[in-house]
Order: sequence, then structure tokens, then C-alpha cells
Amino acid sequence: MRTVIIPVLHTLADAVRSRAALHLEIIALRQQLAVFHQGNSKRPHLRPVDRIFWAFLSKLWPGWMNPLIIVKPDTVVGWSRKGFRLFWTWKSRRGRTGRPTVPKDIRDLIRKISLSNPLWGAPRVHGELLKLGIDVSQPTVAKYMVRHRNPPSQTWRTFLANHVHNLVSVDFFTVPTVTFRVFFVFIVLAHDRRRVIHFNVIQQPTAAWTAQQVVEAFPWDTAPR
Repeated sequence: MRTVIIPVLHTLADAVRSRAALHLEIIALRQQLAVFHQGNSKRPHLRPVDRIFWAFLSKLWPGWMNPLIIVKPDTVVGWSRKGFRLFWTWKSRRGRTGRPTVPKDIRDLIRKISLSNPLWGAPRVHGELLKLGIDVSQPTVAKYMVRHRNPPSQTWRTFLANHVHNLVSVDFFTVPTVTFRVFFVFIVLAHDRRRVIHFNVIQQPTAAWTAQQVVEAFPWDTAPR
């Protein structure tokens, strides 16, 4: 008996669903006829209520695109998205709920501390405010701090010219032999006069060997700063 009742219930449910869809299709067609009868021009004139109707119908009925004639389905989707944006713009309009503003005296205090201590960052200023019992977040402190103008940094060419006496280059290069063997050459060059400070050759370099070459290249206190 159960195997007979279940298919009957499914058939009745399908019939109810199809009847509801039929009524929605009739409503959609009548609405479009009413739009065509509103104006005398060939192009239908859609009112805001018509756009709201189709935006609501697209959310209510999965088959809303089948009877649609007056506009494209993408246009209806655009109406729905625009209505969603307008709703949330209205809901979050100014003067409603939201994060409370920082009092003016606290903002002035943050600016005064940052001006008096130009080397302090937001974490330090935030810590000083907490010591005074002022509970504000660190991003808020960073927002209201005074921005100090930093001098422009020197270019890479200027940096090299100023420190050329304290710069060296360390590198490997390979040398193939007549017997098809490959040797690795470790070399240290000084930048001031492009002179070779140290070099050595090995067939299989290791980290310990390379570190020892650096030690031999700069004995005692001759290493550049």
C-alpha cells in the first residue's frame, strides 16, 4: 500500500506546483499586456512599479524568464541588483547605527602627542593613551596621528658612491678544463679600485669551505663595515 501512496502524493505535489506556475505565468503575461496598453509608442513604457514587479517575480518564481517579452532577462537582474543596493544604502544611511565617533579632545590629544614626539609610531602613542585610561584602538590612533614629512631617500647610485670604500663583491664562477672537468672559482673583489682581494679554486664547494674563504679574505679587522 505504501508503494502506491507515495507516487500518488508526488503526482499531486507536481500538479499543485504546475498549477501555481500556470497562475504566475498568466499574471506575468497580463502584466506585460497592461504595459503595452499604457502608451501609444511602439516601445513599452515601464514604470517603477513594473520594474519592482519583475524584480520580485524573479526571486519568487524560477521560471520567470519563459513568459518575459518586453525586456531581456539581464535587464530584470539589473533591476533586482539596483534595488538591493538602494535598500542597503537606505538602511546604512548617515545618522543610524554605526561606530561612534572619537571625541574631539581625544583626537586633539593624539595629534599633540604625535607632534611632540615625531619618532613615536602608532603602537607607542596607543600605549601612552592606555596609561591615561583612554581606550581607543591602535588603528584609530594611526588614523588621527600627524603625518611627518620624511626627507627623500638617496638613490642607489648615490649610496654606492658614498660607501664604495666599504663594499666588496663575493661570487662564484665556473671554469671548464680540457679534460671536461668543471672547477668552481670563489672570488672576492673590492669596489673602490676593482682589485682582487682573495680567490680560490675547488671542484666541489661546500658551505664550510666557502665560510673559510671569507675568513681568509678578511683576516683580523680588515673586513668592510
